[in-house]
Amino acid sequence: MKRRDFLVGLGAAASTAATGGLSAAIVGCAPKTDRALGGGFVDDGGARGHRLRDRMPMPAPRRTVRVPVVVIGGGMAGLSAAWWLQRAGMRDFVVLELEDHAGGNARWGENEVSRYPWAAHYVPVPGPRAVHVRELFAEMGVLRPDGSWDERMLCFAPQERVFAQGRWREGLEATLALSSGGVEEAKRFRGHVDRFHASGEFTIPSALGRRPSPLDALPFGEWLRREGFRSPAFLWYMEYGCRDDYGALPADTSAWAGIHYHASRDADPGPLTWPEGNGHITRHLLSRVGDRVHTGAPVHRVERAGPGVRVLAGDTEYLADAAVWAAPSFLASRLVEGAPAVDFTYSPWLTANLTLDRLPRESGFPLSWDNVLLHSQALGYVDATHQSIATREDRSVWTYYWALAHQPPRQARETLLRRPWGAWAELILADLERAHPDIRRCVSRVDVMRMGHAMVRPTPGFLASPARAALASAAGPVFYAHSDLSGLSLFEEAQHGGITAAERVLARLGGRSPAAVPTAQGATAR
Repeated sequence: MKRRDFLVGLGAAASTAATGGLSAAIVGCAPKTDRALGGGFVDDGGARGHRLRDRMPMPAPRRTVRVPVVVIGGGMAGLSAAWWLQRAGMRDFVVLELEDHAGGNARWGENEVSRYPWAAHYVPVPGPRAVHVRELFAEMGVLRPDGSWDERMLCFAPQERVFAQGRWREGLEATLALSSGGVEEAKRFRGHVDRFHASGEFTIPSALGRRPSPLDALPFGEWLRREGFRSPAFLWYMEYGCRDDYGALPADTSAWAGIHYHASRDADPGPLTWPEGNGHITRHLLSRVGDRVHTGAPVHRVERAGPGVRVLAGDTEYLADAAVWAAPSFLASRLVEGAPAVDFTYSPWLTANLTLDRLPRESGFPLSWDNVLLHSQALGYVDATHQSIATREDRSVWTYYWALAHQPPRQARETLLRRPWGAWAELILADLERAHPDIRRCVSRVDVMRMGHAMVRPTPGFLASPARAALASAAGPVFYAHSDLSGLSLFEEAQHGGITAAERVLARLGGRSPAAVPTAQGATAR
């Protein structure tokens, strides 16, 4: 996406009007369609997570497995840790994942029309400092030996559009001229961003440049006010970016994080994307380490066992030399012996995949990869078939994103759980109907995923959190890897956390060669 190049939209005053006013009126209603509408909630592991939250009784261990390393969490951080361990020559480890499918925010689905993402759907072309990302992409064939990128995986044109004032417009920058001061304020902000970028403080991965900053203690909305930004178009753009990147409003986001998105990346040829989004990366990692990934295996206790660690998952006890905690950090204080309580805030999200039997009628700029409706609390939708090279696509899957940023997180999570599928489907169709009047005659299925703790929210003061510092510097035998320690829910941050933890594990094992590492072949059962 080119938001960092200030493709800015219009409509701060109206951005909360449509779906906000509608949501209170239709709770409990079924979607209004002229045809049978399939779909429902997709299992996101919430029931298992709530058993851990509520400290429900867990089964006593019936068997013991001895293994050098246990990776807890099969999202991007955990899979990256496993990938790195394997590249270092280690074969004897397990990855334990609570949900039925690995990948975390990079899970994907598939139907007869297309693969599609359930959350993360692209990676910006990594700069030269993202060494391990480039190494992985070279292994995947995304980055070619000559240093060029596979054009099939760079986002095809047209990349984005916005629905404003009754029609679709190319990009978001076209609407700047419709709001007084929008273009001028975008240029002025660009000057700030260039100076921040030149400072070397804003990097990907963030650990390469991050240092204590007064921007961390200041809300982003306050920073914008102090700097004199007033244009409705420009402020809408800033709000949209915070909702898209962090599931939060500018008032709930630190100025450091609000600036980071724009100042952390060099110019690039566009995003890398696939029909299944970042599920494409998950699929590759599973092709390497999937035989050691155990899904549906919620870990309910981690404690010291001599110099090593004891991990309880279901009815299995794992005895290991070290563990990588790659699950969300807020769970560690409940499940890991001695882990500090974290004060992190997590943003709830709703994602829906809509199966379309035909494309709806519309006016203006044609269907793009990313499609934003200006007057919406939601974030728009991504076309899963955008990267197809077929000459004609009658059917498609649209992935619709909604960060519930306008409610306090606890209240939004209650809304996620309380509202029935039919009410969510109606909200989504009503939102899309403003841009696609015949959408209800095109959609045959709406599948919904609820993510109560989808991503960490970089609130003011996040970087200075003592709990964050304690987890990031833990000396073992449990090493913490989740991207929430960075405050940025990015693939690059998850990969960096996983690889860093894997390196610490390898150091703890004394740099032993694979032949010297005990294997699980001698696992015992009781």
